[in-house]
Amino acid sequence: MKIAREIPSLMSDPEIMQKLITTRMPFGRYSGRLLIDLPEPYVVWFARKGFPTGELGELLSIVHEVKVNGLEPLFAPLRGGAG
Repeated sequence: MKIAREIPSLMSDPEIMQKLITTRMPFGRYSGRLLIDLPEPYVVWFARKGFPTGELGELLSIVHEVKVNGLEPLFAPLRGGAG
C-alpha cells in the first residue's frame, strides 16, 4: 500500500479511504475503535512519538493528516452519512 501524503492521493484511492473506516485500532487505550474515529490528540501523539511500522503506521499517518486538516466530513458518504 502506498502512503497517501496529499489529499488528491487520498481521494483517488478509495481502497485507502475504505480501510480507514473499517480498520480497528488493535492495541492501546482505544483498542477496537475505528481508526477514523480515534481522537485527534491520540493521533497527534503518535505523530510526535512515531507511528508503528507497516500498514497500521501508514494508515495512522493518513488519519493524522485527515484529522489535522479537518477532513473527516469526506468520509461521511462512505459511512452512510453518519460520522
